[in-house]
Amino acid sequence: MELYEGKSRRLPAEWEDQDGILLAWPHIQSDWEPVLDLVEPVFAEIIAAISRYERVLLIVPEADAALSGLSETGTRLDRVTCVALPTNDTWARDFGPITVYEDGAAVLLDYGFNGWGLKFAANLDNRLNSALAEKGLFHSRMLTMPLVLEGGSIESDGDGTLLLTSECLLNRNRNPHLSKESIESALSTQLGTDHFLWLNNGYLAGDDTDSHIDTLARLCPNDTILFVACDDPADEHFQALAAMKAELESFRTKSGVPYRLIPLPLPAEHKGMNGERIPATYANFLIINGAVLMPTYNCMYDEEALASAGTAFPDRDIIGIDCSSIIHQHGSLHCLTMQLPKGTLA
Repeated sequence: MELYEGKSRRLPAEWEDQDGILLAWPHIQSDWEPVLDLVEPVFAEIIAAISRYERVLLIVPEADAALSGLSETGTRLDRVTCVALPTNDTWARDFGPITVYEDGAAVLLDYGFNGWGLKFAANLDNRLNSALAEKGLFHSRMLTMPLVLEGGSIESDGDGTLLLTSECLLNRNRNPHLSKESIESALSTQLGTDHFLWLNNGYLAGDDTDSHIDTLARLCPNDTILFVACDDPADEHFQALAAMKAELESFRTKSGVPYRLIPLPLPAEHKGMNGERIPATYANFLIINGAVLMPTYNCMYDEEALASAGTAFPDRDIIGIDCSSIIHQHGSLHCLTMQLPKGTLA
């Protein structure tokens, strides 16, 4: 692994041991306001599922804002820590801290978050990591990083490999002063990465993130990649996702072997409130201790997606959660959550 100030760094895989999961509760001052009554039960279901396996660190607009709803879902309330902080939105995957291990000790990295390239207000969300640290909620030290980077834009196998998309990481709305080589150099130093897998193809209609990798393809144990596939030549995604599959087939592990590729179906087309196509994807699953929480969309492909996840994670419970209402804000389950690896929480 690369050295940072003389110390070895490693970015763990999501399937490694975790202390908990970070989420932020939706509120009426956010973009959730039109569908708040629909999404609050989904948030509660996600938190209840996580609490059966590990802790939850929950950012709320008011100290007791979410507790009444959680108590009715079977949530292990003893595993939920609520902290009142103001937020713009709820996408913890992208404003939450990214954890590395530095000579074996967990270190939280606070990257800049600019609302996916200045598309949305992010002034409050960009301060959340330091605010949580100031409240003593982390056992690990936190470092502010001189880079705009969202957690949904990178995938790690825990052994130095990073899967990412050029559409996002090289977009001029993030770090316009840096070239591809400069970004690789920075991530090598900061995250301990020494093997980059760049996807140049693949997108989802309605995606605001500039093709975050966690909407398209996910690294899994045993040199496996779960990826979104489209079998319908009439679908607008067909050519781009076929090109993405070809790229994935060309990728090799650090030891030079091809990845085992497991396709995820493209969900049935979903429309937003204004008639636009919204980015439903089964790739936006969350890995926790002992389980995988899988977004479903109340469509004919849900069972196939759950089965594919079970093939990639045969030793974990596969739990489907209907995220049909969540995608109305153009994200899904993984986007709402950020894992806090072992050694991070106080």
